[in-house]
Amino acid sequence: MTMTSNAVENTSPMNDGDSTNPSANPHIDDIIAVRMSRRGVLKGGIAVTATTLLGGSLSACGGSSSTKDSALALNFDAVAKNKNDIVTVPAGYEVSILHALGDPLTSTDAVWADNGSESADSYNNRIGDGHDGMHFFGMSDAGAFQANRSDRGLICVNHEYVVGPFALHPAGRTVVNNVRTVAAEVDKEINAHGVSVAEIRRGASGTAMSMVRGSTYNRRITSATPMAFSGPARGNSLVQTKFSPAGTDTRGTNNNCGNGYTPWGTYLTCEENFTNVIARAAGDNALRSAKEVVGLNRYGMTQGRRSPYLWDTAGSDDLYARWSASVTGASATADYRNIFNTFGWIVEIDPFAPTSTPLKHSALGRFAHEGCWPCKAVAGKPVVFYMGDDSRNEYIYKFVSKALWDAADVGKGHVAGQKYMGEGTLYVAKFNADGSGTWVELTHGKNGLDASNATYAFADQADVVVHARLAGDVVGATKMDRPEWGAVNPINGEVYMTLTNNSNRVSPTATPTGSQLKPDTANPRYYEDLKNGTTSQKGNPNGHIIRWRETGNDPAATTFAWDIYLFAAEAGAAADVNLSGLTDVNDFSSPDGLWFDQNGMLWIQTDDGAYTDVTNCMMLAAIPGKVGDGAAAVAAGGTPTIKGANATPTTVRRFLVGPKECEITGIAMTPDRKTMFINVQHPGEDGSLGAMTSHWPASQTDAASTKRPRSATVVITRSNGGEIAV
Repeated sequence: MTMTSNAVENTSPMNDGDSTNPSANPHIDDIIAVRMSRRGVLKGGIAVTATTLLGGSLSACGGSSSTKDSALALNFDAVAKNKNDIVTVPAGYEVSILHALGDPLTSTDAVWADNGSESADSYNNRIGDGHDGMHFFGMSDAGAFQANRSDRGLICVNHEYVVGPFALHPAGRTVVNNVRTVAAEVDKEINAHGVSVAEIRRGASGTAMSMVRGSTYNRRITSATPMAFSGPARGNSLVQTKFSPAGTDTRGTNNNCGNGYTPWGTYLTCEENFTNVIARAAGDNALRSAKEVVGLNRYGMTQGRRSPYLWDTAGSDDLYARWSASVTGASATADYRNIFNTFGWIVEIDPFAPTSTPLKHSALGRFAHEGCWPCKAVAGKPVVFYMGDDSRNEYIYKFVSKALWDAADVGKGHVAGQKYMGEGTLYVAKFNADGSGTWVELTHGKNGLDASNATYAFADQADVVVHARLAGDVVGATKMDRPEWGAVNPINGEVYMTLTNNSNRVSPTATPTGSQLKPDTANPRYYEDLKNGTTSQKGNPNGHIIRWRETGNDPAATTFAWDIYLFAAEAGAAADVNLSGLTDVNDFSSPDGLWFDQNGMLWIQTDDGAYTDVTNCMMLAAIPGKVGDGAAAVAAGGTPTIKGANATPTTVRRFLVGPKECEITGIAMTPDRKTMFINVQHPGEDGSLGAMTSHWPASQTDAASTKRPRSATVVITRSNGGEIAV
C-alpha cells in the first residue's frame, strides 16, 4: 500500500509491496516512447527478431555458450492443480517433514505442544516461524564445509515473520489499545524470527534426511543476536546507537526472506520487510534534519508510523525501546533514532562456527533484500552477487568484489567474507527498450553521488550504501515491479529474476496516480482478471520472470541483454495475457522463489492470490532456453515487449502443489540431487485459532488432524532412490 507522510500506518507484517519511490526516473515505457510510437509498433515498427533487439552476438555470463545440458529432460508426470491440505508430489516420490515451527534443536527441550505453551527463552533453541529461504551445506566427518557431501550437512533456514500467530501463543497476541501488554509474547516473537542452523543426516538406507537434535552445530540466530558491521557503514554516525555508540555493532536480524550462499561456504540471509518491525513517533520530523527526513521517507519510515508488531510498546526496557526510531535522547548515542539504518542488509552467517558473530555487509547496500545470488566463482576474477529490492517501483542491483577469487579461501568463514564482501562496487540496473541494459555504478563521487546532489547530499560511501535507493534514484535506475528471487544458470551463466505481480498497473491510456504505473516493455501487461462475470483483479495479477546475460561472458561487465523468460497466466487466459502459451500442466501465477539445481534445471515457486480459487501455490520444474530464443510481442493493451520461447510440457511442468493457503518458498538440494528441501510458509493463513482452515503439516499424514498449522521444511525423495525430476 502507499505510505503517507502524516497518517499512522498500521500495516500487515507481510506487507511487502509498499511503494516509497517518488523519483522521476523513467520507466521503460518512457524510454520506448522516445524511440518509437505505439502507432509504429502496430504498423510493424518493431517487427524485428528478438535476436536483433537483444544483441545476438553477446555471450553468456559466467558460463559456456551451451544453453543447457543436452541430456537434461523432465521425467515425472505433471501434478494436477488442487486445493488439498497436503504437499502433493508426482507418483514415485515421498514427502517427510524435516522440522516445523517450535520443534526443539536440543535433546532436552520438550517437543512442540500444539497449545502455545512453550516459553520465550526456549525459542532460542527451537525452530522459528515463517520458513523461507534456505541452503544445504555438505559437511565432512571433521565438521568442515565439504561441497560434494550429500549424506551429512548443515541446513540454514530463514524465519521471515510470525504467522498469525497460530502456533506461537496460546490464544494469539494480547493487544490492548495498540499496546502489547504481555512482554513475554513479544520476547517469543523476537526469538522466533531470524535463522535456524541444524545438522541433518541420512539414515542407514534411503535418501531421506532427519535433524540431529543436540548437535553442537545447531543454532538459532534471532532478532536479539549480537551482530557486527562490515564495509563502509561500519563506524559511521548513521549506524550509531545507544547499544553501539561506535557504530560497529547491532542486535538482531529481521524479516529474513530470500537467501544466498558464498563460494567459501557461508550462508547469506537477507533482511527484507524490516520497516514493519520499527515504529516512529508523530512529530519526529521536527527533531530531525531535512536530510534525515528525506532518507527516512524514501524507505517508508514516515513519522507517526506504527509497527504492526508493536514490539516497541511492550515496556520501557531497552529490549523494547530499541524498536522505535524516534528521537528521545540528546544524541544518536543516547537513543535508537538510527535503529532503522541497522536493518536492510545482507547478513553473513558461518554455520560451521556456531559461536561466531554474524556480519552485516554494508558494501552490498541497504534495501528490502529479497536474496543474494552469486555467479560461479572463477579463479582470478571478482566474486559477483545479484540482488533484488522487493517493493513496487524498486531496483535490481549487482555487487562486484574488489578482491579476486582464490579457491584457497574455501572454508575460511568470515575471514573470506570480509575479503570478498567487505569492499567492492555496487551497481544498479537500467533496462533499455531495445533489450539492452546497463549497470550504473553507485560509488561516492561518481554519477552525481556527492554532497552537492540536489536530491540527497551524499556525504561519503557509507551514506550511499545506507541510502542505496536514493542513489538509484539519482543515477536513473529503472523502476521494476517487486524484484523477488533471482538465480544464475550454472550452464550458461544467464541470470533470472521473478517479478511477482503488480495490482498498481493501470491501462496505457490512463493517468497514473500515487504509486500507479503504466505498462512498460519489461512489465508490459495490464488486463482485468474476469471471474464469475466480474472483474476480480486489475493490473498484472499473475507476474512474470525476466532474465539477462552479461556482455562478453563476464559477470563483472557493465552492460547486458535481456528478455522476459515466462509470463505467468492461467491456461485459459487470452493469448495476449497467456503470452508464453501455458497449458494445464504448467500454468501458474505469481512466481516468487527461483533456483537452479546443479544440472541447470530451473525451479519456480509461487506465492499467489490470483489463482487460489483454483489451486494452492505450487512449484514447477523447467528446462530453460537462453536470452533471445523468442521474439518481439505485444501484450494485452498494446504494450510492446520482448519474450522468450513459449513453454511446452517438455520444458515446463508442475512438480508440486502445497497445502491450503500457503506459500511455497525456499529450495535446496543435496549435491547428488537425491534429496530436495522446500519450505511451506503460512499454511491456513486465512483462518484463525477459532476457525482453522489448514492443519498442515499434521494433515500430511493424518487427514483427521485438528492441530494448529505451522510453517515447515519438507524433504522430498524419489522412492527408488534416484535423482529428482530427471
